[in-house]
Amino acid sequence: MKNDNKKGFYFKQYEAPFQSPFDKLFGIFKELITHTSGDFDEAIDWLRELDKEYKLTDEQYTIDDFIEGLKKKGYIRDELKEDGTSGIGITAKTERAIRQQALDNIFGNLKRSGSGNHKTKHSGNGDEHTGEFREFHFGDGLERISLTESLRNAQINNGVADFMLTENDLVVEETQFKSQMSTVLMIDISHSMILYGEDRITPAKKVAMALAELITTRYPKDTLDILVFGNDAWTIAIRDLPYLKVGPYHTNTVAGLQLAMDILRRKRNTNKQIFMITDGKPSCVREKDGSYYMNSNGLDEYIVDKCYNQAQQARKLHIPITTFMIANDPYLQKFVNKFTESNQGKAFYTGLKGLGEMIFEDYETNRKKKIK
Repeated sequence: MKNDNKKGFYFKQYEAPFQSPFDKLFGIFKELITHTSGDFDEAIDWLRELDKEYKLTDEQYTIDDFIEGLKKKGYIRDELKEDGTSGIGITAKTERAIRQQALDNIFGNLKRSGSGNHKTKHSGNGDEHTGEFREFHFGDGLERISLTESLRNAQINNGVADFMLTENDLVVEETQFKSQMSTVLMIDISHSMILYGEDRITPAKKVAMALAELITTRYPKDTLDILVFGNDAWTIAIRDLPYLKVGPYHTNTVAGLQLAMDILRRKRNTNKQIFMITDGKPSCVREKDGSYYMNSNGLDEYIVDKCYNQAQQARKLHIPITTFMIANDPYLQKFVNKFTESNQGKAFYTGLKGLGEMIFEDYETNRKKKIK
């Protein structure tokens, strides 16, 4: 008798999951609109060029069909440009889709690398189960008692015939406490962020958008404020992130740190932190009379000393600063090392690749603490 029940592995050629023509182009469009800082016309020009080279569309579905699809789905709208002429702009729905894609891209990399949600070494009264058990202590909440383990203990200690459950049989499951966190993300928008043929501002924007999406969806009790710093420092709204551009600015790190600390002083959360993404040395400070002292030649002792003072001030306020340095100049690393030592914070020397993963891992780690 012939046996058709074959066991083993069956290999076949990989077939990509089905995507509609719109969805395929929309993923590319979201990347392009981020690179063009929200300029729809420029993004579509780039999309047409990519279409010519890679044959993204055909006669049945063209770029014009895609644009019409964006309108019907509410991703773009007609608007007046700054010069008074009519044009097309992206909507809040697109801004949210861009943030979600940035989050998916970064968390996708975290999952593939097997990292991301680091577990704390400590446990306490929290909201995340660890799978570990201990004896019941007076004051433990009833909701933390593990009924299954407690009944098992009662059977072992008292037997089935004379079954009874006593306080000595009770066990509780340990949990991790995830504290509420107030974070300020500082982004350097000085001119060097696009110098030397390398676009450094777009990865920084993507990280900011992904972090904003993470906090608003996964940790709604946390707070995130975003500020940019060039000659001065100012806050920006999450919805403005896709449109962020660099300017003809020096790097006033002091102004950024001062504003970050002012923001965090007003937060009620006990846990506060500053993330700073920068690629260049501090080269500017604003004097008390409103004038600017600038020096782009090397590390100016007057400017860097003011940076060290701000780092020490943040330390006194129990605000750690984590610096993500996306440049590898040895003399700049020396400055960052001393800056980090002044604050007793952390510094990561990273290129553009992996910047998002580093920030997300550090964010997850910092917001877990032991409750004693």
